[in-house]
Amino acid sequence: MEIDPLDNLKDDDTESVTEGDGKRKQRLNNMVAVSIALLATFLGICKVKDDNIVQAMQQVQADKIDYWGWYQARNIREQVMLSEAEIMRAQQLANPAADPAKMEALIAKSEEAIDKQQKKMDDLKKQAEDAQKAYDAYNFRDDQFDLMDAGLAIAISMLAVTSLTQTIWLYWLAMVPTAFGVVMGLAGLLGWAIHPDILAKWLGT
Repeated sequence: MEIDPLDNLKDDDTESVTEGDGKRKQRLNNMVAVSIALLATFLGICKVKDDNIVQAMQQVQADKIDYWGWYQARNIREQVMLSEAEIMRAQQLANPAADPAKMEALIAKSEEAIDKQQKKMDDLKKQAEDAQKAYDAYNFRDDQFDLMDAGLAIAISMLAVTSLTQTIWLYWLAMVPTAFGVVMGLAGLLGWAIHPDILAKWLGT
């Protein structure tokens, strides 16, 4: 039986190719694992910040409702006082014999109370409007974190498929939503004015 000297060469080439392919797969899996670990860490940090922002939104929303409630209550008080002042004026006209100085003092006191109510109403209105502005500012950042969640969720899913299929191009394609998610997360953390309105409205209510 003759031995083909090329057989050993073929075996060596096959082993070399198999070893090279194994290293490539291992390298890709390592890249995927590191990427997912980094994204999960970043996602966790942003989630803590987002939860705090949501709590702040709930607080300012409750404050706004309280302010408008007090505004309406004081508005009712003011209307009652205005009615009382009108009644006193009508009584003064209907009964000229009544002490005019006393009636004028009562009317002046009523008008002073009305002015105080109006000032308090103006203060409550400003506080309610400021609370709405604070809510809108918090909601702007909450939208940023929502978009980050969407981007990184897509990226992690694509990275998982990359590990299964061992396709390097899918890994680099996953970097697109990764970059988007990271930018939106940093925008929420650092207060950057980055807000894709169309996308936010489409994903919102």
